[in-house]
Amino acid sequence: MSIRKISVTGLGYVGLPLLISFSKHTSVIGFDISDNRIEELKNKYDINNEHEVNELTSKNLFFTSNPKDLLGANFHIITVPTPVSDKNIPDLSHLKSASKIIGSILKKGDIVVYESTVFPGATEEECIPVLESTSLLRCGVDFDVGYSPERINPGDKIHTIDKIVKVVSANSSSALKIISQTYGSIIDAGIFEAQSIKVAEAAKVIENTQRDINIALVNELSKIFNLMDIDTLDVLAAARTKWNFLDFRPGLVGGHCIGVDPYYLTYKSREFGYEPEVILSGRKVNDEMALYISNQIIKKFKNSSMPRSISILGVTFKENCADIRNSKILDIINELHENGFTIQACDPNANPIILKNQFNVDLIPLNKLKPSSALLIAVKHKVFENINENLSNYVKNSGFVFDLKGLIDPKDINLDIDLWRP
Repeated sequence: MSIRKISVTGLGYVGLPLLISFSKHTSVIGFDISDNRIEELKNKYDINNEHEVNELTSKNLFFTSNPKDLLGANFHIITVPTPVSDKNIPDLSHLKSASKIIGSILKKGDIVVYESTVFPGATEEECIPVLESTSLLRCGVDFDVGYSPERINPGDKIHTIDKIVKVVSANSSSALKIISQTYGSIIDAGIFEAQSIKVAEAAKVIENTQRDINIALVNELSKIFNLMDIDTLDVLAAARTKWNFLDFRPGLVGGHCIGVDPYYLTYKSREFGYEPEVILSGRKVNDEMALYISNQIIKKFKNSSMPRSISILGVTFKENCADIRNSKILDIINELHENGFTIQACDPNANPIILKNQFNVDLIPLNKLKPSSALLIAVKHKVFENINENLSNYVKNSGFVFDLKGLIDPKDINLDIDLWRP
C-alpha cells in the first residue's frame, strides 16, 4: 500500500484528536473554516482544553483555513458537526459544505472518509452527489468514499482514540483495505470492517440510541420512586447486585451525541413509513428532565421563607470536559431565572468567555461562591467530588441540596439540609 497523505476537515472535539494521533506517524493537514480556530492551534492553544501544548508542537502538524492546501493530501477525513434543528430535523448543512470544499480539490485516486454521525444512507445519498457535482469526478471510478463513525469521548483520558475499536466501511473492497490499513496505523484496539457504509452509519446511530433509551428508563423510574418517597439511587444500588443488571443512572442527557443521534434514525425511519415509538418516547422523557428538575427545585421553595438563591456546580454537558453543546444545565438556569432565582454558576472546566457571550452566564470560582439557599450539584467534575466536606461553604443551614450525581452520601451529611436526589 502506498503511504497516504492525510487531511482532516473540522478540528473540533473529533477532528483534532484524530489529527494529532496521525501526526505521531506522518505529516498531516488540519483544515477548518474558522480562521480564529486555526490561529489558536498554530499558537498551540486548544480552546476545548482537550490537548496540551506539547501535543500541538509536532512538526508533522500543518494547520490551514485555505482549501487549496488540501491539494497536498489524497486521504481526506471529514469530521464536521451534524446537529438537529429546533424541530429535531437532521441538519446536514455543515456536512454538505465540507463535501463541497473537498470536492473542489478532489483528484483522481483520492479517498474521502466521513466520520460525522448521520442517518443510514446519508453518505451515499447526500454526500457523494456533492463530491461528484463539485469535482466532476465519479465515485468508484475516479475516487472512493468510506465511512468510519467517530467514537471520541471528550474528557475521557482512559478510552482514548487508540484504545477504541475503529469501525470502517467503504464503497469498494480495494478502498476498504486502504482505509483499514490507514486507520490501523493509529488504532491499537483493532479495526472492524463493516459490511457496507449503511451498516457502519446505522451502528453509530444505535450506539447512542441504546444509551438514550436506557437512561430514559431510569429517569422514568426516578419520577415514579420520587412520588413514592423512595431514593432511586438506593434502589439502583440494590438492583445492581444482580450480575446482568444494566447500570444506568438517572440524570440529564445533553451533548452532541446521545441527545441528538436518535433523531437521525427516527427521521429516516419515518421516511420509510415507520413511527419509532420507543425511541421517540425515550427522547421525550430525557428532553423533559431539565424542566422536571427545575420544577422540583421551585416546588421546594414554595413553602419556604428562604430567598430564592441557588449555586450550581457544573454547566458542561458531562464531567471533566469543557463541552457545553446542548447542555441541559443551561436550560435549568434559564428556567430558574424566569422564576426569580438568583444564580451563582461555577464550572472550572467550562470556557467563561463562551458562556458569557453565547448564554449570558457568568462563572464564579469555587472558592468565591457564597452560601445560597440551595445547591445544585449538576456535573460530576473531579473538583466537586469532595464537596460534602465543606458543604456549609455553599449552602445555608436549613437549605436545600439537589444532588443529580449522587456525590453526597446521606449518612455523611453534618449540616441541617433537605437533600433531594433524582
